[in-house]
Amino acid sequence: MPLDPQDHAERVALFRSEIVGQLCHRELDHGELRRILVDLSQQRYRPPDSDITRTFSIPTLERWYYAYRKGGLPALRPAPRSDRGRALGLPPALREMLLDIRREHPSAGVPLILRTLIADGRLDPGTISAATLRRLYGESGLDKIALRDGAGQKLRLRWQAERPGALWHGDVCHGPTLVIDGQRRPLRIHALLDDASRYVVALEAHHAEREVEMLGLLVRALRRHGAPDALYLDNGATYRGEALRLGCERLGITLLHARPYDAPARGKMERFWRTLREGCLDHFGSITSLDDVNLVLSAFVEEHYHKAPHAGLIGRSPAVVFAAAPPAADAFVTEDKLREALTVRERRRVHKDSTLSVDGVDWELDQAFLAGRVVTVARSLIDGGGEAPWVEHEGRRLVLHRVDPEANARRKRPRRRAGETITDKPAVAFEPSRALVERAARRKDEPGSKERP
Repeated sequence: MPLDPQDHAERVALFRSEIVGQLCHRELDHGELRRILVDLSQQRYRPPDSDITRTFSIPTLERWYYAYRKGGLPALRPAPRSDRGRALGLPPALREMLLDIRREHPSAGVPLILRTLIADGRLDPGTISAATLRRLYGESGLDKIALRDGAGQKLRLRWQAERPGALWHGDVCHGPTLVIDGQRRPLRIHALLDDASRYVVALEAHHAEREVEMLGLLVRALRRHGAPDALYLDNGATYRGEALRLGCERLGITLLHARPYDAPARGKMERFWRTLREGCLDHFGSITSLDDVNLVLSAFVEEHYHKAPHAGLIGRSPAVVFAAAPPAADAFVTEDKLREALTVRERRRVHKDSTLSVDGVDWELDQAFLAGRVVTVARSLIDGGGEAPWVEHEGRRLVLHRVDPEANARRKRPRRRAGETITDKPAVAFEPSRALVERAARRKDEPGSKERP
């Protein structure tokens, strides 16, 4: 393997040592150094990365000679300018404006920024060159490479949760399209990954990436492994729903979201998706159902991924690290608490026919007196939200039934009674006009009445 100079400064130092280095190993008589330097100053040399030759003055050669005798090769390295990249000729206000533009518009290139500022009159032509502006951005951590890698002025460090169960990552991966019964269906892989152990606490395939799929995955992971201290998700709509936020609050789980367009901040999850693609998703073959996909995913994770040594775990496997720190007893959530945490409520007006709609499905109440009123409708999102919703009214839980129009066509319409369930009791006599007629007739029959015949 060839040993090359590490940078341009070292190449320059080697070039200078080849000129004056031989003098440092000779015993020179009085005045001989001066004569040799005069001869060297008349010769032409080609500096590193230069297309032309040039000469060097006697003071320059003398300075190199004494620097090399005193400090060796490092002393011949050219020192960078102390004001490099500072654009000292720019007024402070203009320099700050140029930096602010790059922070707010990171995709804008240097030529575009200069061209725009000159066009709208905020910068005179020739005030600053493109090279100077690039150096200014590089010195401030706003160059293209830093912005592309998500670094900028922020220091990025490798981090890890202190123990298994402290933090779970959640994300969705787009898999290959499936052909089911002749129709092409999308494939979305939902996963929850423990940060400290890289253990996959939940992994499922679906055709969509809605909040309801995420909640179902989370519920099954909570039942099996208990609740984590925090959940770290991206900014997609799947993870921004009100139900997820409210459920985490009720369960005492801190909900965290990564910064938009900052994929390196979620490197562990991205690394797992890469492993899953290379070892599984890219080799599905003729799979034509979600059940088969989930079977293959489960086999890959349990038989390979969890057992394979992981570089981030110093050669240990995720299964070993995860099993070494079992969750505490209070981390597990009871079914009642889990159901209440994922119960959502909203205000709805009951139609005149005692029905209301929930997620596009029509439901009806037996309590007809609530028709036209605004009521609180509650439903549990646990296990995919398959349970029937209900109405909460004055401390009571009123059951809702799916509307069956054909059955209602044969159903007797009882009268509405406020505050009780309708039954087939006989009607109570109530005739105000008849009561007035009978009262008038009794007055005519009273003694002393002028209206007596």
